[in-house]
Amino acid sequence: MHPAQQKKEQPALKKTLGAVHLWAIAVGLVISGEYFGWNYGWGVAGTVGMLWATGIVTILYLTFVFSFTELTTAIPEAGGPFAYAHKAFGPLGGLIAGYATLIEFLFATPAIAYALGAYVQFLYPTTNILYNAIAFYALFTWINFIGIKESAIFTLIVTLLAIAELLIYLGLVAPHFKMENFMQNSMPFGWKGVFAALPFAVWFYLAIEGVAMVAEEAKDHHRSIPRGYITGIATLTFLALAVMIATGGITRWQDLSAIDYPLPQSIGIVLGRNSGITKFFAGIGLFGLVASFHSIITGYSRQIYALARENYLPNFLAALHPKYKTPHWALIAGGLVGIISIYSGTTDKLIIFSALGAVFMYMISMVSLFKLRIDEAKMHRPFAAPFYPYFPAIALILSTVCLIAIIYYNIWLSILFFAALLIIIAGFMLMGKHKTKEPV
Repeated sequence: MHPAQQKKEQPALKKTLGAVHLWAIAVGLVISGEYFGWNYGWGVAGTVGMLWATGIVTILYLTFVFSFTELTTAIPEAGGPFAYAHKAFGPLGGLIAGYATLIEFLFATPAIAYALGAYVQFLYPTTNILYNAIAFYALFTWINFIGIKESAIFTLIVTLLAIAELLIYLGLVAPHFKMENFMQNSMPFGWKGVFAALPFAVWFYLAIEGVAMVAEEAKDHHRSIPRGYITGIATLTFLALAVMIATGGITRWQDLSAIDYPLPQSIGIVLGRNSGITKFFAGIGLFGLVASFHSIITGYSRQIYALARENYLPNFLAALHPKYKTPHWALIAGGLVGIISIYSGTTDKLIIFSALGAVFMYMISMVSLFKLRIDEAKMHRPFAAPFYPYFPAIALILSTVCLIAIIYYNIWLSILFFAALLIIIAGFMLMGKHKTKEPV
């Protein structure tokens, strides 16, 4: 059967998501970044160095989201960046973007799962982090399995709870903020540290573009997608800056720079580790991690589904469950990759590897936007990037800066990333798939 005909005959994803669901998915995808991961940036840059890095990355994401929304509304397909690069540069472009996106999403989830396991162990010291993480994978793969609308409602609830918790956290720790703590040895490695901290600053916002992967399931996508993206990035910008600054003034930042639960640890410092409020906070702190974990599972399953639908991955991964209309094999395959990755036990390395895939994909997406503006000038664009070409150009330049910084400070991870990409491209070309003219 011809690939295009095969795609058309496959059952379609349900269109059930409104703007509030997309906002919840946008925030939910990312909000775990406010709970952990960013604090590793303090270890390489100090508090002020990380603040500079976060400022640079915030500008990157603001300009990127406004630009990326143009692509998402013009090409509302589950493939997201894969679909945009395929339309702009053909099958090889789609392959490269799809690879980068999968790396971002598949390796963000085990980092979050490991943090979830660590949070549970913080509450119940006799439990095992790895077993806790695997149990979360099984549970949330199943929740994604039963349907996108049910999944989105769950995401909305846990995202609202996660935001509420962060606001409570800020209310509890802000009165204990001391500027001398925040400024103590605040840039120990100078500007080199700022660049080393960029991947951890990216973690504050990483995966917000996952909204693109549920675009096929959005109702009234030309209005709901921009609303979801823009309100999402505004919410996350406030939370990221507020949490990082407030936490930096609680105690010596060095005491929080290498753990997976900096927020409950900070509450424990302020109120005492054995305080009932500390334990309660650590318990509900799981909501933020759950929101991101659950939402990113949704994202990577749709990316696997889209790549399989276009015959970039085995076609059985594009199958939809006959009852729930969810890509069940894609969910299972992504979960298996994540569970294997958990055994590395290196949250910071998983974050860096995920960030590497993300910024590389951002570059490809912005180049695709420029290419489509030239080649497809008459394409219907329900939302046009504001301040074009400046916003996408800024996003492209800052993504390139982040990529260079990640490669410079993480040479072996970068070699692994690009070596795997070259092997995949070589296999793709040997099979002659780069000559396929079929559009996405």
